Amino acid sequence: MRRDHLLGLLYLNVATLLWGTTFVVIKQSLESLSPSQITLARFVVAALCFVPFVLRLERKVWLAGLELGLYLWLGYATQAIGLEYTTASRSAFITTLYVVILPMFLGLIGYKLRLPVWVAAVMAIVGVGLLSYDGSPPNLGDLWTLGTALAYTFYIWRLEHFVAVRSYPTLPITGVQMFGVALLSGVWVAWERPAWDWATLPYAEILYLGLVATALCVWLQALGQRTVSAPEAAIAFTLEPVYAAIFAFFILGERLGIQGLVGGLLILGATLVSQLPQLLRPRRELGGSERA
Repeated sequence: MRRDHLLGLLYLNVATLLWGTTFVVIKQSLESLSPSQITLARFVVAALCFVPFVLRLERKVWLAGLELGLYLWLGYATQAIGLEYTTASRSAFITTLYVVILPMFLGLIGYKLRLPVWVAAVMAIVGVGLLSYDGSPPNLGDLWTLGTALAYTFYIWRLEHFVAVRSYPTLPITGVQMFGVALLSGVWVAWERPAWDWATLPYAEILYLGLVATALCVWLQALGQRTVSAPEAAIAFTLEPVYAAIFAFFILGERLGIQGLVGGLLILGATLVSQLPQLLRPRRELGGSERA
């Protein structure tokens, strides 16, 4: 395996670990801020980091970054709304469904799907069912979080196209995404008009979400997907709910229970089974999927 490929996997795994902490941080931040305020604050902080990299960009890079920014905003916004109603660990596991949704989507647009993908889909549906009925009935947050999984599906697919196929520079395209999400979040806040209590704002949480969990992690993902295909990247991301559940247990005291653990394990198993076709293919073919 080439050195650059291993380095790409390292970038993705570091981002995944850091993303695993965000469910707890957002859950705590919701005590004093609305989802729209959290999303706006973190992306304004993140966007400021990329000001030097977005000056004098080509039009095609701006268009690509704004498209990715739309998917990214939908993902972060639905995740923040969902966490108002559901637990951090449950949100993390449901979000991971994009690993199964991605290959199914590729199949719908003309790529070949093998039997393991369909097996994984059934496993994921059963897993989500068990997880949703763990101690409490399904709630609105679960549905919002499913929207997060759909948004990330399109984001991972299109990101690979722009940074691996078209080889757009990662820093500028990441910066454009940050500004795009900040703009959309500003519109969201203007529409809701929530009150800002500057004395009680969770400044440390906002800085962490903006600098580390957003600016750094989105850039690391772009770097990683330059050499790691979308299916392989999805495998790396399966560890996110595991990290999230660990952090939620130690910091928030959340427990899934036996049924929830079984559901979560089924979802994680589904994410791995869905990738078997890519894992078993020769390394030279891993860069993309086969069209029918």
